[in-house]
Amino acid sequence: MPVTGPRTPPPRVAFDLLTRGFGIGANAPLLVVIDLDGAEPDAAATVAAELSSLPGVTRATPPLPNDENTAAIVQLTPDSGPEDEATEDLVLAIRDQQALESATGTSIDVTGATAFYIDISQRLNDRLPVFIISVVSLSFLLLTAVFRAPVVAAKAAVMNLLGIAAAYGVVVAVFQWGWAKDLIGLEQTVPIISFLPMGLFAVLFGLSMDYEVFILSRIREAWLIDRDNDRAIVHGLSASARVITAAAAIMFAVFGSFVAGDSAEIKMFGLGLAVAVLLDATVIRMLVVPASMKVLGNANWWIPAWLDRLLPNLDIEGSEATEELEPAPASPPNPRRRPQREPRRTTRTTRCAHRARLRDATPGPRTRRPSRRRRPRSRAH
Repeated sequence: MPVTGPRTPPPRVAFDLLTRGFGIGANAPLLVVIDLDGAEPDAAATVAAELSSLPGVTRATPPLPNDENTAAIVQLTPDSGPEDEATEDLVLAIRDQQALESATGTSIDVTGATAFYIDISQRLNDRLPVFIISVVSLSFLLLTAVFRAPVVAAKAAVMNLLGIAAAYGVVVAVFQWGWAKDLIGLEQTVPIISFLPMGLFAVLFGLSMDYEVFILSRIREAWLIDRDNDRAIVHGLSASARVITAAAAIMFAVFGSFVAGDSAEIKMFGLGLAVAVLLDATVIRMLVVPASMKVLGNANWWIPAWLDRLLPNLDIEGSEATEELEPAPASPPNPRRRPQREPRRTTRTTRCAHRARLRDATPGPRTRRPSRRRRPRSRAH
C-alpha cells in the first residue's frame, strides 16, 4: 500500500510509484554483463533469451553490446523486491550457468546495486562467527590476566553474549515479526540490514565489558582483603550499583532517542542498543552476575598454578588498593635502642597515697599540717 503524506520522504514516494507502475521487481534490477571475447556471433542474444526464461524473471532487455562487440549488457527485472530471499536465489541461479557459458563460449557475471548488497550481506554473514569468536576469546584472555580468575572471565563472556542475544531477539521480533511495531512508528515489517548484527555486537560487547570490569574490580578488591566471597559480592554491588545504573540510564536515554527517527535502520540500532543496555545494567549485572558468583563461591577465584605463573601481572586496583586499606606493618624493634618507659598515669588518689607513704618513711616527730580551711568571718553586730 503506497504511503503518501506531507512528511513522506521523496525516495519513498518514488519507490511506491515505481512499484505501483512496474511491479516490486523494478526496484531491484539486475545488470548482467556478458563477456563476448571469443564467443559466437549470436551468443549475446542466446544468453539473454535463456536468462529471461529463468524462474523469477519478469522481463529482460535486449543485449546492448559495446563498440568493439567484446561485451554486452542485459538488464533483468525480477518479480521480487530487493530485500526478498527470492531475489538472492535468482542472483545465485544466474551465476550458476556453467552449461550456458560452455555452449556459447561466454562468461556471465551479475552486478548492480541489488547484487552488490546481496554479496555484502553474504560476506558479513560468513565473517560474523569468526568475528564473535575472536572478540570473545581476546576478552577472555584479557580478563583472565587482569583478575587472575578463569571462571570469572568465562562467566563474563557468557553474560555479555546473553545480553547481545536478547537484543538480537528484540530487533527480530519488532522489525521482522511486527511485534509492537506501531509503538515505534514502523509502518510495515522490514528485513534486518546486513551490517546490523556485527555493528550491534561491537558496540554492545564493549559497553557490557565496561560494566563487567567495573563491578568485578570492586568485588576482587574486597576479596583480596579478607578472602570472603559473600562479603566481597556485597561490597562490589554497594560500591558500583549506583554508578552503573546512572551510566546505563544515560546510555538508554541516548539510544532510545534514535527510535524516534524516520529511518528504519536508525530505529533498529536505537532499539537494539537501548534494550541491550537496559537488560545488561538491571537483570544481568545486578541479578545474574551476583547470583552466579554466590553459587560458585570460592571457585570464582580458582586459577591453576602454571597459568598463574604464565600470565602477566596486570594490576587494576588490586594489591595497591589492598595496601591502602590494610594497616601498615609495625617496624621491628632496634636492639641497640633502650626501650622507653611508658608515662605513668597518675590520679588524685595515687598521688595522695604516695605522699602518705613518704610521711610514714620520714624519721622524727610528726607534725600536723595546718588546715587550709578558711575560718568564717565574724559578723559585726
